Amino acid sequence: MELNDLESVIKGRYSVRSWQEKDIPEELLLKAIELATWAPSGGNQQNWQFYLVMNKYTIGAMADAVQNRAGQMAAWPGADEFLDVNRVAGRVGFFRSASAVIAVTASQYQSAIDKLLEANEGKDDAAGLIRRWRNIADSRIQSVSAAIAYLLLVLHQMGIGSLWMTGPMQAKEDIEKILKVPAGLDLVALIPVGYPVDPPGDRTRKPIEEVCQVIR
Repeated sequence: MELNDLESVIKGRYSVRSWQEKDIPEELLLKAIELATWAPSGGNQQNWQFYLVMNKYTIGAMADAVQNRAGQMAAWPGADEFLDVNRVAGRVGFFRSASAVIAVTASQYQSAIDKLLEANEGKDDAAGLIRRWRNIADSRIQSVSAAIAYLLLVLHQMGIGSLWMTGPMQAKEDIEKILKVPAGLDLVALIPVGYPVDPPGDRTRKPIEEVCQVIR
């Protein structure tokens, strides 16, 4: 692949929130997930587990769970000071119309250094400080995020629209129960997918000078 081709895929990908009522071949989505697993991961742990949800009833149950939690939060006193209550309570389950949903989970992972820091946290203040620094750059979440980024690009190249969602984590345990996610795995994202209804709108990015500092 030429650099220009790769650039076209990267710049062409966009988030999709409405999908055609058209099924996606299961093998196509499995191929996309397989390619996503070639992303780098901390210690090559490959600490991801994907749930490809094709069943409409199950997708609806997940959407209902998210909707119910949103309604619960919207009913809290003073919620309207922080949220557009009507929007949050009424629209967060929109992904029920997706052709499929890919739920992404992360397994627990501790490196040797993590274990060393944990063992010494109560003995040396530096151990606690270093551990907090490392937790900011959580290796297991970064690893799974790399796989999700690969997944979105592959799906786009296949003509499939997707959306990286972390909002549904407000119903994390509810969704884990629906999907029967075992202990030791944490749901970290939902990726609803389908063939897009609308073309992408105009999008911009901050100039490179604004987001990158060159240390010469």
